[in-house]
Amino acid sequence: MAPKFEWWAKGTNRKGTPVVVKMENPNNWSMLELESPSQQDFLVEGRREKSRNKNARQLTWVLLLKAHRAAGCLTSLGSALIALGTAVRRCIAAGRTDTEISSSSSSSSSSAITKSKLRFFYSCLKVFVWLSLMLLAFEISAYFKGRHFGTAKLQLQFIFTVSPFGVKGFFYWVYTHWVLLRVEYIAPPLQFLANACIALFLIQSLDRLILCLGCFWIRFKKIKPVPKKTFSDLESGCFLPMVLVQIPMCNEKEVYQQSIAAVCNLDWSKMKILIQILDDSDDPVTQSLIKEEVHKWQKDSARIVYRHRVNREGYKAGNLKSAMNCSYVKDYEFVAIFDADFQPLPDFLKKTVPHFKDNEELGLVQARWSFVNREENLLTRLQNINLAFHFEVEQQVNNVFLNFFGFNGTAGVWRIKALEESGGWLERTTVEDMDIVVRTHLHGWKFIFLNDVECLCELPESYEAYRKQQHRWHSGPMQLFRICLPAVIKSKISIGKKFNLIFLFFLLRKLILPFYSFTLFCIILPMTMFVPEAELPAWVVCYIPATMSFLNILPAPKSFPFIVPYLLFENTMSVTKFNAMVSGLFQLGSAYEWVVTKKSGRSSEGDLAALVENEGGKKTKHQRGVYEPGIEAEKKAQKKKKKHNRIYVKELSLAFLLLTAATRSLLSAQGIHFYFLLFQGISFLLLGLDLIGEQVK
Repeated sequence: MAPKFEWWAKGTNRKGTPVVVKMENPNNWSMLELESPSQQDFLVEGRREKSRNKNARQLTWVLLLKAHRAAGCLTSLGSALIALGTAVRRCIAAGRTDTEISSSSSSSSSSAITKSKLRFFYSCLKVFVWLSLMLLAFEISAYFKGRHFGTAKLQLQFIFTVSPFGVKGFFYWVYTHWVLLRVEYIAPPLQFLANACIALFLIQSLDRLILCLGCFWIRFKKIKPVPKKTFSDLESGCFLPMVLVQIPMCNEKEVYQQSIAAVCNLDWSKMKILIQILDDSDDPVTQSLIKEEVHKWQKDSARIVYRHRVNREGYKAGNLKSAMNCSYVKDYEFVAIFDADFQPLPDFLKKTVPHFKDNEELGLVQARWSFVNREENLLTRLQNINLAFHFEVEQQVNNVFLNFFGFNGTAGVWRIKALEESGGWLERTTVEDMDIVVRTHLHGWKFIFLNDVECLCELPESYEAYRKQQHRWHSGPMQLFRICLPAVIKSKISIGKKFNLIFLFFLLRKLILPFYSFTLFCIILPMTMFVPEAELPAWVVCYIPATMSFLNILPAPKSFPFIVPYLLFENTMSVTKFNAMVSGLFQLGSAYEWVVTKKSGRSSEGDLAALVENEGGKKTKHQRGVYEPGIEAEKKAQKKKKKHNRIYVKELSLAFLLLTAATRSLLSAQGIHFYFLLFQGISFLLLGLDLIGEQVK
């Protein structure tokens, strides 16, 4: 007899979809979905004469089917957790900490200073971690003893109604004094610091919003730089300036062939161009490979020379300065600079050099970067979001409205006269590109950014390489700020330009951004979980960061599925950027480290070949030069090298701090704060175990 589903009729608004399970045997079944039921289908037998009988066996099989699916999900989730646990155990067992690597690679003269400062920073993090663990254990114990700490008012009410000297037991005496201590001495300065960081956060968010509005205006008005003379006008007028092309490189045997091939295929008169390969490599094998590649192109009638320095004094700035001291440089009017992994398209000079004609105040034309490996892994996708916003919004808006932006160090064409009048390349910082652009700006030169001219390059695919790159990019500006601040104040430029240089360019975007990002979300937020008298509103933790992430991701609309990982990743990178900012501002030992970003040599041959065919209808020779069997064998041997993870102590320490604070937030039922701390702690844990991006060899 079919059962009576009287319990089913209790809810008048119940909705569902009836199914019929057809079964020939237990291993051969199928499920057929019927049309949605009406309210009449759920009436009990007493209220409807012609009710359909329910088949108990069919219902049983439906329940079994759903249980089977749930068990499958649990099994897959369990296997995923086991795989993650295995990967974590393997990383910890085979990994090397960043302290071990830095100590083994640092020189004996500066290793003692660097180690002591790193030890101090790590000791501070350890104190925070252990203190948070002790407070968590203390609060959990108080919670289970009936001391509810959902709000600070309840705690204070209990304290002031019961005398601390009359409290039963030592535990209650300690707890009440701890609450009084944090209310009177800890919460006020913590809240003041939180309010200051919130104010900086709002100022930086307003700056980001204004930049986005400026970008929308540029797109709406279709504003872009237009040269007074096109390349055809220059060619017809028999005016083609002499252009010097420089490629500085150092031990970059993965990418030297493609960059040399790309610049040798630039569509420019061979008598009006000279290519300098500026090699700082200390590896004899790499030197010989680059020499052979240069000789090959010389035989193909390319005007290309090879220069090698014995020492790397001054790093990239010293390399460029040495090349500009050559006697034949005086015959050239412009210099185009490309890093070793950059591959300019054949029409690059045709699109950039014409802007200098009849514009004697123009000192720099900067092109945009595009990336051949932006979809290689999660790390490259997140970097693409950042750099797309930098070029599409920051560079373009600063160019149109302020006529000043930072030189990106590559993919740009300089007027040699502007370099010489500004003092040339200097080795005083690790950001020689920013140094030269600030000095030329103070001398009155103008710049142009071309958003529609792209130059192919690579993104770092490992977290180690990206971390080193970001450290240099954020410590160098602080070095430069300390050095050039007096020159900016004493310069003859307008007050508005001085304000833009000092406040917007240096302080807001280079100092304040990493400071509040690290302090607010990695230190103050977890501390407020243990000191609930100091509060952070939900709009600071969730709504404004989500809005800013949405604005950042607009220039790369295909990356919208990664908006949450991007938000977490930016906060996670704040520890590296904050450390670099402090080291550069106070001239610590790590501020002067220059580590060449490791390249993988990702091929973009298809893109180059297609563009060359579209332009001229014929391919040029040696478009990439990667067909030699010796090189292919070497690359295969490199792929077979064992890779290992690196364990980053700072990231792991902050991961434990945030996860401990998330547990404390869960006990006090703070939803948004809990989820933010939980996922932020997990992101720190993943980076600390080097589980994002390619592993290092």
